[in-house]
Amino acid sequence: MPDLPTPKDAAEAALFSECWDAVLSYADLCTSGSTAANQLAREAFALGIREARAAEDGLARGAGRRASRLPRIPLLLTAVRTTAAAWEARGQGHKLDPDLRLWLNSDKAARYVGPPLSRPIALRGLRDMQEPDAALLWLAEVEALPLHAVVRRQGLDPTAAVEELNQVRGLFRDRCHRNHLDTPMDAECRSYVRLLDAVTRSPAADTPPDLSRHLATCVECAEAAACLRLHGGGLPAALAQGVIGWGGLAYLERRRRAAEVRLGPGRPDDDEGTAARAAGNRARVLRGGMLAGAVLVSVVALAVSMMPGDTGGGGGENVAQGNPADSTPVAGPGSVLPSAPPATSAAPSSSAPSASPSGTPSATGGAAAGKPDPEPQGTSSATAGAGGSEDTAACEVTYDLVNQWPDGFQATVTVTTAVTLDTWRVAWSFRDGQKVDQMWDASVAQNGSRVTATAADYNRSVSANGTLTFGFLASWQNKNSAPYAFTLNGQTCTGS
Repeated sequence: MPDLPTPKDAAEAALFSECWDAVLSYADLCTSGSTAANQLAREAFALGIREARAAEDGLARGAGRRASRLPRIPLLLTAVRTTAAAWEARGQGHKLDPDLRLWLNSDKAARYVGPPLSRPIALRGLRDMQEPDAALLWLAEVEALPLHAVVRRQGLDPTAAVEELNQVRGLFRDRCHRNHLDTPMDAECRSYVRLLDAVTRSPAADTPPDLSRHLATCVECAEAAACLRLHGGGLPAALAQGVIGWGGLAYLERRRRAAEVRLGPGRPDDDEGTAARAAGNRARVLRGGMLAGAVLVSVVALAVSMMPGDTGGGGGENVAQGNPADSTPVAGPGSVLPSAPPATSAAPSSSAPSASPSGTPSATGGAAAGKPDPEPQGTSSATAGAGGSEDTAACEVTYDLVNQWPDGFQATVTVTTAVTLDTWRVAWSFRDGQKVDQMWDASVAQNGSRVTATAADYNRSVSANGTLTFGFLASWQNKNSAPYAFTLNGQTCTGS
């Protein structure tokens, strides 16, 4: 007969129930299959529990009082990354996403475990905050929880929640500014510190051309800019990319989608009002194209996003024909959570199908891992015959170029169908060699110039006269013409 749970065990079981969905979602991005995802999530959770216990014991003994730790969810997500690195080191890398393996063996991964002053600004800034403040910021910005749900979870005063969240954002900015000043930097970077602080404080401030050029070539200063600029919608991406690292943007979109599945898109919040709804939806940065510079794939895009009035988009460290940045919730409503893992062992089980973001250029690609690839979207408007696998009906395709920068762009595709669909597949061709880096609300495959977007599990069904929408990030060179030859479920879309 198993031992009855102690108070500490009960607390950890509650923590497991609260955080398992987030841990499994990121583990799913990092692995090549659902069984591996569950195993990675369980081992990482056990590691995170041990780290949390060690930190609490150290504080209880009066040691390391100045050494703060990350709040629960980001602590566990970094444990996923650490466990994945351990798998790679001991010969279990075949269970991981191929692009993650490349990232783990790169200088980019080394930053997250190297000397403290070389680590990303967002990671250092979040660590320097009091844990309740850091948790409030993470839940509202990255996990995309409505403010009323964060209030209940954190035990806050509902009447002061909006003001408190704004104060916490300000504290995070102050910590990031201090950490930026402490970062070893060359004379050129040092000369821009005060100007960068001033420009990012005001949404109306113009970014001088020389600063824009500097941000286009300096990753560290671009990261600092993303953390310091609280307006513009880029804070969630700065946090996710800076704390998690590989797959941060894909995780961010997954959490936004999971929140919508649980609560419903645009759900009103009578208690908190418009300001609280805005805070609860803060993580919708990939849709709005308001990424303010946290993306490492193109530091040029970071500089563009610093220009006043710009709605810059960005992408993770992803490349076309990698694994999907699928936003499918892994453990959605009604999922049965496994029991809490012991502190020293982990047991594998099974889960929802795995999907993974592209992290770095992959020689094998996502298809080799048995997963669909992320892909871009088309850019034009047309009317065509399309429908289910047998039926043909009129459809309208609208391509929206949300944002563009010197070597990349963000776009969305919206398709309206006159007939009911139980699944869908949208395809198109690029004219100028564009390559899809990352896609959300669909999985992607690209063969040369031809791109195919396939429905995710949660948006397969479309009612008659309804619409389906998905978005993507892609790269381009020399020219970025609109795509052409759209089809829906194999039926040609014709039009101008």
